[in-house]
Amino acid sequence: MPAILTPWRAVSAMFLLNGALLGIWASRIPTIRDAQGLDKSQFGLLLLVMAVGALLSFPIAGRLADRFGAVLLTRILAVLYAASLVCIAVVPVSVLALGVAMFFFGATHGAMDVTMNSWATEVEKAAGRPIMSSFHALWSVGTGLGALSGFFAGQIDLVTSVHFLLAAALFSAVCLPFSAISWQSETSSGSRGEGTPLVSLPKGMLLLVGVVAFCTTVGEGGMVDWSSTFMIEVTNVTEAKAALGFTAYSVMMVITRLLGDRCIQAIGPVNMTRISGVVAAVGALLAVAGGTFWFSLLGFALMGVGYATIVPMAFSRAASEQGMSAGTAIASVATFGYGGMLLGPPIIGGLAELTSIRAAFGVLIVLAVLMSFLAGAMRPKSST
Repeated sequence: MPAILTPWRAVSAMFLLNGALLGIWASRIPTIRDAQGLDKSQFGLLLLVMAVGALLSFPIAGRLADRFGAVLLTRILAVLYAASLVCIAVVPVSVLALGVAMFFFGATHGAMDVTMNSWATEVEKAAGRPIMSSFHALWSVGTGLGALSGFFAGQIDLVTSVHFLLAAALFSAVCLPFSAISWQSETSSGSRGEGTPLVSLPKGMLLLVGVVAFCTTVGEGGMVDWSSTFMIEVTNVTEAKAALGFTAYSVMMVITRLLGDRCIQAIGPVNMTRISGVVAAVGALLAVAGGTFWFSLLGFALMGVGYATIVPMAFSRAASEQGMSAGTAIASVATFGYGGMLLGPPIIGGLAELTSIRAAFGVLIVLAVLMSFLAGAMRPKSST
């Protein structure tokens, strides 16, 4: 048993669980919306409520992780996160009840995101080499497995409440035991946190790290919500074929994250960020300028490669910031990153409404170039 419970596996299991619970939720969104009798605009407001829950949880989770340790908080939040998923499926038909449940779900998801990344940076520091990208690869695998459970649940007409309960219990039963590893997190004494604001936005060079993360997550959010629309309107393919664009993007992101740590170790985070920005820019350019199905498919695949390692590197960089605790620094960068995920879809949608979806995706070229230009900010603070 001791050989099974390693720090890498413990953290990987938490990333897998976090992603799986989110994938389970995403797979049944249409079913939940229809069961509650909500139109798209009403449900859109509830998604905003969920996002607000996540944003508000970031600074609180960062401070608590610094105070009590990221490991303890991650374990507790994993249980609360799974419970919040089940709550969404069992609440009565009520906008208010669903809104409260979604706020709780967003808050526990966001808080666990901060604490598990804090734990991941501790394990990475102890390992003495880059391993953050592999954790995020497991998160991507988790979202895929969670979504796959929704597919099978739909195939057998399994009610959402039973699906969420069984899936959450199964993933928790598999993943939580790995967190039982003995690990001593760095904690701060009372004096270390006194006088610091609850919400701590990145400053100085860390602000640029946040901007790099923002440039990436705007693209990620845009790809999630608008890639299929792009394929349909620009390349004139069917809805089924259009889904291949996001599939290519997602597959290449997982593969790159699995290989990312070795690449980062070989060339360093600055060069990796610079190259990633160029690759993402070329991918977006191919999709926008090519205008054909195969050019767009290749472009989206390259965008998956370009975006894959940026957020993991941003969290590792934040944890090395001097004069700022790891939990607080990660929370501040996470706020920028999540802000990009929130703003990406409406930015793309607004520009598409004013111009076209093809022109709107042009902003991703600019952001990828900016990401590459700001690569120097990703140099760890401890480096000379």
